[in-house]
Amino acid sequence: MRALSVSERAAIEEAITRAEKKTSGEIVVMVTRASAHYFAIGVLWAALIALSVPLPLILFTNWPVEQIYAAQLAVFALGLALILWDSLRFALVPKSVKRAQAHKRAVEEFVAQNLHTTKGRTGLLIYVSFAEHFAGLIADNAIDKKVSQETWEDVIRDLTDHLRRGEYEKGLIASVEACGRLLAKHFPPGRRDADQLPNHLIVRDVR
Repeated sequence: MRALSVSERAAIEEAITRAEKKTSGEIVVMVTRASAHYFAIGVLWAALIALSVPLPLILFTNWPVEQIYAAQLAVFALGLALILWDSLRFALVPKSVKRAQAHKRAVEEFVAQNLHTTKGRTGLLIYVSFAEHFAGLIADNAIDKKVSQETWEDVIRDLTDHLRRGEYEKGLIASVEACGRLLAKHFPPGRRDADQLPNHLIVRDVR
């Protein structure tokens, strides 16, 4: 993931502000490099590979037990060193695990950003996690009753296509605008003094 520039962040935040002027809903956009470290899975792979070392050495060499044990430890240590490389570690994690972890993090952030406390239950989170190649939408109850899952999937599909091409700003702005139109249709702006939540783009690092 390349870092979003100051101008790109400003453009995305302006898009959020424009969208929220047309609806009583609240849109929060969050991007993160990764939703988890996955070190445990990396260690598991290193351990499994190290466990496979003794058998071929026992069968095809005359090495003493001490040497075989030392070789096993060396392989395990090498494995631990290699999993510090993020790209390799993330590649070892099954897609289903990465997707589940990213979705779990999105739900946690929905709560952490107080989107579940908005008036009318009209909070919506657009969440992107680059390491998992994940883009998702979490909408509160009132929105889910009005907008179908298929509609959200279309928005996410368009966002994912932009992200795949490296068009981060364009994709995020397009998704904000699409969500803004949907919210404006079902939740027109009401009387309120100010936004319930800030309109800034939230950039998180893995915790």
